[in-house]
Amino acid sequence: MDRARIDDQPGYRRRIVIDAAEGVSRAMLEDDFHSMAVTLRHDGGKVLSIEPVMERAPWTTCPGAVAQLCLTFAGATLAEVNARREKRSNCTHLHDLAVLAAAHAKDRGTFVYDVLVSDPVKGRRRLELRQDGEVVFQWVEQDRLLVEPLDIAGLSLATLRDWIASLPEEKREAARVLQWAAMVGRGRAIMGEMTSRKVDRPADCYAAQPERVEEARRIGEWIDFSSSDTRPLLSRLREKLSS
Repeated sequence: MDRARIDDQPGYRRRIVIDAAEGVSRAMLEDDFHSMAVTLRHDGGKVLSIEPVMERAPWTTCPGAVAQLCLTFAGATLAEVNARREKRSNCTHLHDLAVLAAAHAKDRGTFVYDVLVSDPVKGRRRLELRQDGEVVFQWVEQDRLLVEPLDIAGLSLATLRDWIASLPEEKREAARVLQWAAMVGRGRAIMGEMTSRKVDRPADCYAAQPERVEEARRIGEWIDFSSSDTRPLLSRLREKLSS
């Protein structure tokens, strides 16, 4: 796949930046629909504090997920901050950022993931992930089934778990980042069809849980990063984190 071609195509964009230093690890995310961060402070083995920031989110009830994330991981060890810990009861994006921050807690430096997903044309999408500017994965999806590369042909984004587990350890995180982002990116195709309410949606995140789904109203700012010179991450969020 030609890099310039996907860069120039309309579509979904997501950037994740992970900054890790002694005792603190921060993961930040911005895409069309979200802008948020999680700062994790630790002593090398145990989480001392979780500090989520939600600068942009799609539903009125989303901000309550900040407190929920703190409850979920309070007192946990770094190893216990994992992808299977109460994800659906949290904002899934804050949860993923906490997992990334914990995974990189003992690293040092800055790590950047960029995801580019083209808008579907006749049911076909191109999906690409870059790590620190270098292409790691390029997938092609046709009618919600992956067709390239051949080792994942016939699978869907929802059925990649075993294939991801078969990858070398250093590539598993990147594959999950592309998998999650590509599913979120489908939201571009339905933005015009979505109502201002979240009812009749599966209980797959904090805002969609039965006790609050009736209250949820769509408020989020949608930024089309592929149609302007603006790129995620993140001027407003960085300012909020530094203030």
